[in-house]
Amino acid sequence: MKKLLLCVIAVYTCIGGYARGINDSTLLDLVEKQTFEYFWAGAEPNSGMAPERIHTDNIYPDHDKNIIATGGSGFGVMAILAAIHRHYITREQGLERFEKIVTFLEKADRFHGAWSHWIDDNTGHVKPFGREDNGGDLVETCYLMQGLLCVRQYFQTGNAEEIQLSARIDALWRGVDFDWYRNGGQNVLFWHWSPTYGWKMNFPVHGYNECLILYVMAASSPTHSIPAEVYREGWAQNGAIDSTSSYKQDTLHLHMQGNPPHGGPLFWSQYSYLGLDPRGLKDQYADYWRENRTQSLINYQWCVDNPKHFKGYDKDSWGLTASYSVVGYAAHAPDEKNDLGVISPTAAISAIPYIPKQSMAAIRHWYDQLRDKIWGKYGFYDAFSEEANWYPPRYLAIDQGPEVGMIENYRSGLLWRLFMSCPEVQHGLTKLGFQSPWIK
Repeated sequence: MKKLLLCVIAVYTCIGGYARGINDSTLLDLVEKQTFEYFWAGAEPNSGMAPERIHTDNIYPDHDKNIIATGGSGFGVMAILAAIHRHYITREQGLERFEKIVTFLEKADRFHGAWSHWIDDNTGHVKPFGREDNGGDLVETCYLMQGLLCVRQYFQTGNAEEIQLSARIDALWRGVDFDWYRNGGQNVLFWHWSPTYGWKMNFPVHGYNECLILYVMAASSPTHSIPAEVYREGWAQNGAIDSTSSYKQDTLHLHMQGNPPHGGPLFWSQYSYLGLDPRGLKDQYADYWRENRTQSLINYQWCVDNPKHFKGYDKDSWGLTASYSVVGYAAHAPDEKNDLGVISPTAAISAIPYIPKQSMAAIRHWYDQLRDKIWGKYGFYDAFSEEANWYPPRYLAIDQGPEVGMIENYRSGLLWRLFMSCPEVQHGLTKLGFQSPWIK
């Protein structure tokens, strides 16, 4: 009877309230599961895709209502795959949701194969991200396709319905015209194109930042592939990308003039690597596992050193990346200009494959000590500041998604295994001069 009572109490505290006194493995599973719900219970009703943001404090409840985050939805479909793998939902439930998403995307506005940054959930039409940003967004499209290719690989050997879904995703993939986004054959990829304003946004994508996946996907396309020169001259700028920056004993080898001095916001080491496996990934410019791990360590050490003396920064509370901020929205980074006293939990949580001890310490601290202030319906809130006594219960798709994906990659390598199994990706990486254990 005593054992039964203890079990009942344990179940109540995990489900009815907070899971108290749980071990790290159980806590990590709880964070993954609750964060996944953003993309499941919180999904937009018509498309089943990721809402741009969710505010549970009901402040600005209609802000961006019914607006899909395209890139965040790519992270979201990866989260759904992780949920199937973890038995949070059934395979059949996941398949049904994916069919809903793909059906919506097949009918949604596309611009030379690319979707827009935002899509209206009710109509499938573009929701302008800015006045001149009312067309294709190639970077957000690549985040979405990175996730969809994982779905394709997951279901491609299943039953007839699953194989059909994989074929439909393959058709969407083949429709992305990467070559068009060279803007007249230039050896660089451009982020945006508008049917109204053409190339007026004028945003050639140079490295280093969060966009490596753009060039990998473009080189991997089976229908509209780019030559290696576009990567070398556009992304790497004829080798200029190979430039060092340091913080204390840690040195980064990918840096461009104008970038933050100590590695930039931490999402740079996360968005492209939800599917692209950095383990053993190398080219003539960098060892990407070492680079991402070093950027994570610098971010951590900066918060431990806390040179601006913000309240709440220490070895158990760290993480600077783009998120909500006390000044609206900001790309927080480990430097004097961009450190605003705001911790973004996604930064440390999504760094768990690189520095698991430091990430787990932060998760444990926040859950045990701050959960009444920063934990809610969809996991940890997007950002907080003990310095400013600021704890808004708000979420962003592009921050919640990497948490689920990177936790799952740390636990099982699922998404890395799926994406890297794509034969086109292996071919594209080879074309660009990459080495990887996945390349056959």
